[in-house]
Amino acid sequence: MNAVKEKTLHGLAAGEPGRPERPDWTIDQGWAHYSAADHAIWRTLFERQIRLLPGRACDAFVQGMKDLPIGAEQIPDFRRLSDVLMKRTGWQVVAVPGLVPDDVFFDHLANRRFPAGNFIRGAQELDYLEEPDVFHDVFGHIPMLMNPAIADFIQAYGQGGLRAQSLGSLPQLARVYWYTVEFGLLRQGDEGLRLYGAGIASSYTESQFCLDSPSPNRLRFDIGRVMRTEYRIDDFQETYFVIRDLDELLEFTRIDFAPLYEQARAAQVLQPGDVLAGDEVFTRGDGSYHRQRAGRR
Repeated sequence: MNAVKEKTLHGLAAGEPGRPERPDWTIDQGWAHYSAADHAIWRTLFERQIRLLPGRACDAFVQGMKDLPIGAEQIPDFRRLSDVLMKRTGWQVVAVPGLVPDDVFFDHLANRRFPAGNFIRGAQELDYLEEPDVFHDVFGHIPMLMNPAIADFIQAYGQGGLRAQSLGSLPQLARVYWYTVEFGLLRQGDEGLRLYGAGIASSYTESQFCLDSPSPNRLRFDIGRVMRTEYRIDDFQETYFVIRDLDELLEFTRIDFAPLYEQARAAQVLQPGDVLAGDEVFTRGDGSYHRQRAGRR
């Protein structure tokens, strides 16, 4: 499990201890200060994940990984990543110390800056950490930013996040991000379901669970439905939502979310494992994993 436990989906509350001096919370990556042990942890994570993802990750992720200066030998330099990203989709990677306030996060995305943690997890945290590190942020997210559809969608999400805050609808929008950018699946032609969400792509265990386990539901993505659906923040997901293709995400950027927010706030909140009569079901899960977890708790 590569879960991330956060006070909100995107970051911590403004004004908490540890605020950097820069107003945008960016810091220097400090690449030269990574130790041999840091690079060794990156290599361990990279090598086991890169072996696992063929046939699981979508083509856009695989191609993005090929086109970026990312390898097993060392933690990537954000400057080199940004040089390639900027030429392809106009994005850059900026270093932050960890979670940042929501408004800072949205502003970065709206301006095509992806905030990535500059630290790497410890050797005892290979499968679990409390906040996103450089492996999650770079390995999981950056290859997809080489794809124009994802690049435009995430920028639009940043712009929409600032508006959602003013409308009191951040929980509804956060669920869209969670079930797409972090834990999304797509249908890749005749090849079947593939993962594209960063929370899955960077997780050795969830990248297997999401496609192989009989436990979770796999449902057709419906944006209004997703806005009502809670998610698991400290365990595998009970439901994964499947988009048609990455271009479908661009279609969402042309929708006025305000009426959808209003409808979602007025409707009953759905639990992560709920299946509705109107859902298009790819796989109805048996719920076995989470029942066993609940029994142990």
